Amino acid sequence: MSGGGTGGQEVLPVMTYDSLPARTTRRRLLYVLAATGGLTATGGLGGVRHATADAGARRNARAAPARPDRRKADEIRKEFVHAWEGYKRLAWGHDEVLPVSGGRREFFAKGHPVGLSIIEALDTHHLMELDTETDRCVAWIKKHLSFDINADFQVFEATIRLVGGLLSGYLATGEKALLDRCADLADRLLPAFTASPTGMPYRYVNLRTGRVSGATLPVAEIGTNILEFGVLSRLTGDTRYERAAKRALRAVVERRSSLDLLASRMNVESGQWADRAALGVDPPVDSFYEYLWGAWEMFRDQDCRDWFKMFTAALKRHQRERAGGLLWFKHVDFRTGALLDRHQSSLAVAVLPVGGDDELAADYYKSWTAVLDKYDVIPEEIDYARLAVLNPGNELRPEYANCAFQLYWETADPYYRTTAWRYFQNLRKHHRVRDGYTVITDITKRPMRKGDHCPAYVFAENFKWLYLTFSGTSRFDYGHGYLSTEGKVLKGLRRTGN
Repeated sequence: MSGGGTGGQEVLPVMTYDSLPARTTRRRLLYVLAATGGLTATGGLGGVRHATADAGARRNARAAPARPDRRKADEIRKEFVHAWEGYKRLAWGHDEVLPVSGGRREFFAKGHPVGLSIIEALDTHHLMELDTETDRCVAWIKKHLSFDINADFQVFEATIRLVGGLLSGYLATGEKALLDRCADLADRLLPAFTASPTGMPYRYVNLRTGRVSGATLPVAEIGTNILEFGVLSRLTGDTRYERAAKRALRAVVERRSSLDLLASRMNVESGQWADRAALGVDPPVDSFYEYLWGAWEMFRDQDCRDWFKMFTAALKRHQRERAGGLLWFKHVDFRTGALLDRHQSSLAVAVLPVGGDDELAADYYKSWTAVLDKYDVIPEEIDYARLAVLNPGNELRPEYANCAFQLYWETADPYYRTTAWRYFQNLRKHHRVRDGYTVITDITKRPMRKGDHCPAYVFAENFKWLYLTFSGTSRFDYGHGYLSTEGKVLKGLRRTGN
């Protein structure tokens, strides 16, 4: 591997922390590009960079806003606590809460809870100084969490949610039990990679037997592993995890079309594409691109950097267009570039802040802000030619808040705080119920029609992105932090106010 191998690299030390007094006032933040040195010297929030930033070039320091907005941060924190208390009251120990009916459900396998919401919430509790809740979650994990489960788990979701959540929980607390369980889970996921003739993972693996299944899966599920597996390799000194993730990425890249475009689904046994649709920043491809740049930011992997630049250039060349004065990315045939449709998913907005083209990312964010302005809550999917709703649901998606956070801390433009606050107000107005927060089934109706489900990622993402935007918490290193596609802080967690 060029620039991304773990051989000879220094393993991250086990982290220890000093205690942090609550409500520490944050001094003026400096956002600095650190362009050398692996995991200990990379910079950026989710990979945000100037378009002109090159490898090895040091960016000028930029001061972030001096004053946190504590009033708004406290309101966001209060709503997170409201959602969390509903989960604790109705579904503690289970994966997800059904806050309207008072029920609960398991995400990965019926009858096999793994406390998904507990794991998702670990670093959010830490950032918000909810230390009693952090301790409660760690105690549950130590006592109850085991991955010796005779059931099929989806590899992608287990990686970004469970592996990532346990990693960030370990980085927040230093509790070795979290790292041990994380490594145990990763070992149980590895057969999905090693049993594949191409190195691209199967979609499912039985955690007890190692039996794999699901040979055709989306590109994002094939390639959204290297951040979690790379951090785990550095923390444990075991290079198998990162090697497996890098091999899977390379296998996809090698199968790109002559236009340097990717289709959306692949058969990992044959290595043949299962469709012809290049969806750009939309799912089910979106986080594949995020993790290419993330591997460069976190690990100085030059292959991943170059692949990201190649795919971004192709995206701009073949899929970028404007409709109604707004920037969008059309769906095309990945071999010919012929138009397929002008649909766009709400998940796409968080992809472009990575890689450094701030102008492009800001332009696209404004497109989705126009959707927010029109509907108050962003629908799952639109026809962007008319800003018409195709899927009227909203699954409590965090991507708009994610993008607002990244662009705010990159540019210090108050526009992103203003729009993030409007997102939060609409979130509270339309998604809040007595026992927490729930999805919406139809955002076009008034009042909006509510469903009965609080996805576990709500505890990892929505409120965290918003809180980081307004709080200036001393428990996060804004200059050198890094968050995964699931909102897990994989670099930059701390307890001191320094």
